[in-house]
Amino acid sequence: MITSKDLGNIGIDGVEEVFYNISFEDLKRHEQNSELEGFERVYETELGAMTCDTGVFTGRSPKDKYFVDREPSNKNIAWGSINQKVKEETYKKLEIVAKKQLSNKKLYVMDLFTGSSEESRRKIRFITEVAWQAHFVKNMFIRPSEEELKDFEPDFTVLNAAKATNPDWKEDGLNSEVFVGFDVEKNSAIILGTWYGGEMKKGIFSMMNYWLPLEGKLSMHCSANVGEAGDTALFFGLSGTGKTTLSTDSKRALIGDDEHGWDDKGVFNFEGGCYAKVINLSAEDEPEIYGAIKENALLENVVIDENGKIDFSDDSKTENTRVSYPIEHIKNHKDDLMGGHPKNIIFLSADAYGILPPVSRLSKEQAMYYFLSGYTAKVAGTERGITEPTAAFSACFGEAFLPLHPTVYAKLLGEKIDNHEVNVFLVNTGWAGGKAVDSSGKERKRMSLSKVTRPCINAILDGSIHECEFDKTDLFGLEFPLNLPGVDPVVLNPKNAWEGKEAYLKTRGELAGKFIENFKRYDDEEIAKAGPQL
Repeated sequence: MITSKDLGNIGIDGVEEVFYNISFEDLKRHEQNSELEGFERVYETELGAMTCDTGVFTGRSPKDKYFVDREPSNKNIAWGSINQKVKEETYKKLEIVAKKQLSNKKLYVMDLFTGSSEESRRKIRFITEVAWQAHFVKNMFIRPSEEELKDFEPDFTVLNAAKATNPDWKEDGLNSEVFVGFDVEKNSAIILGTWYGGEMKKGIFSMMNYWLPLEGKLSMHCSANVGEAGDTALFFGLSGTGKTTLSTDSKRALIGDDEHGWDDKGVFNFEGGCYAKVINLSAEDEPEIYGAIKENALLENVVIDENGKIDFSDDSKTENTRVSYPIEHIKNHKDDLMGGHPKNIIFLSADAYGILPPVSRLSKEQAMYYFLSGYTAKVAGTERGITEPTAAFSACFGEAFLPLHPTVYAKLLGEKIDNHEVNVFLVNTGWAGGKAVDSSGKERKRMSLSKVTRPCINAILDGSIHECEFDKTDLFGLEFPLNLPGVDPVVLNPKNAWEGKEAYLKTRGELAGKFIENFKRYDDEEIAKAGPQL
């Protein structure tokens, strides 16, 4: 149990009352307090879930994320635009700002685990003055038992002072009055000026991405499920590639949908909940997520009417409308949130150039190459100014959350593929037979989920793909099956799927050049040989 005195000992003074690991029922009552105003106030929806607004920030603020520059962590961190340096004295000053904001208030303290593996988990303490932020982390992280809470000593503490800002940001050499900072040596983090709940989730993910690889354990931005035979599968993919949809399978138990670790015993979820996008959500298309939006779930930035009815199609606040919910809201989940060493790893790429095969079998070297590349493509019209397919590369399919150099994670992946004889596949969930937009500007349909992508995934998971005869593409050198039950064989070979061979060759060279240019930053000739060669 945490008391006001305990918080006073760390510089948070005059705390009126501490609500320690309170129940969902109590949180709901606190969230609906009629005295609350602005973004603190939460409303109940017709589905039983609560909903909140996160203000100006409806997503993370990556330009305001910093790590304290001090030894020994500064020798490990890959400094740059993603991992920015902040001086120790600046961090200390802003820590005082956060503690002053939290002083003389009623506070919520949540002690939670990240990591379902006892050998690899960390104990995290979140301190906030906002009830729904406590609700959010209770949804997203692993809830200790009453017995485990008796002697809970945090490994890391997060001070969320969303109401406070840094007025001296220019003098401090920062990018804005918002600050999301991490002090690795002091095991602490500060959040100022942003209400977005995902900062807490992804902040702890960033820290796990720092801690675990230094212990020889791989941290991963992926979803995971396990079959009835105990075969674990991992799904990597950037937004829009189908990661959540394809890892949700009625025949396989969900381990988790976003963040995992891989230690000596196998795969384990970092979280105890899910954080799903809900824009245009429907019960027909995504019944599992829709069904999870019920009591104890917390929606963000959705539009509701006076009766609490949700308009999932309304993006007037943001397209990044979301819901957090405990993983037990998904009926077919694995209770211990763990699985054995993976049998299959699947990289998902929505290739808007129409060059990658629907499914390719990768060597270990190719796996490391495509893992480091983290490729997908944005489609014309998805963002202002994009009129042609645009290649997007995010190292390890989650570069924004990697404190260490991407090659650290790639080498760990290669070692684990060798040690556990894992099969690795690249699955194109995008387009075949041409670019996403044809020469007349008309958008073409993506490959069918039911007729192409799902049969490819099923063949990987049941092992039948290994019985197929394979061929290899030119230039990219990707092995693809010549025939796959239920899939048109013409689609399986990108060259055959295109009508105009000159257009195919030109586009293939264009995409290969983008891969090669992106990979130059790694300065690793051996791994580069596994990619396309012009």
